[in-house]
Amino acid sequence: MRTIATPAGDARVAVAAAPRPRATLVLGHGAGGGIEAGDLVALADVLPTVGVTVLRVEQPWRVAGRRVATAPASLDLAWTTVLAELALPGPVVVGGRSAGARVSCRTAGVVGAVGVVALAFPLHPPGRPERSRLAELEECAVPTLVVQGERDAFGGPADFPADVDVRAVPFADHSFRVPGRAPVSREQTLAHVCALVEDWLAAILD
Repeated sequence: MRTIATPAGDARVAVAAAPRPRATLVLGHGAGGGIEAGDLVALADVLPTVGVTVLRVEQPWRVAGRRVATAPASLDLAWTTVLAELALPGPVVVGGRSAGARVSCRTAGVVGAVGVVALAFPLHPPGRPERSRLAELEECAVPTLVVQGERDAFGGPADFPADVDVRAVPFADHSFRVPGRAPVSREQTLAHVCALVEDWLAAILD
């Protein structure tokens, strides 16, 4: 784990290096959890085996032990500072889950990313579709993949416009958890998420 100083405080970066890297995926976490989220860990386990180094960035508010995320401007500043300090070679794709996906969409151009992986993008607060965050996706000028649980209370796959590249995760909620009665397990669901991301990365990097 590497510690990087930012104007918002210290951030931490966990690196899962590919033996023969052809690209790097940098992932941020959500407002309700850290880099130990199941989907982020699964991607860090799987993608290095296909040549993609995965870095998981823990925001300063989380490193400091606070329970509430800081304002978007602070998140964006910490994120861009970390990526500038890392000086990553080769094609870089950014992404994250929930709030981390929003940060990546807002800053993709600033950090020179070639794509964005938005896991569980929070299209709107639960029960408040009028407070849409769609503009953050629409204003992202690089290829963007949205991976969304079918039961996501922050917006399901059908809630996105047709021109957004959304891949549905059957039976899954905002955390990609599935009910006990679902015909797929949590492990199968996370494997599906990894496969969707892996296939999309292969398409934009080739």
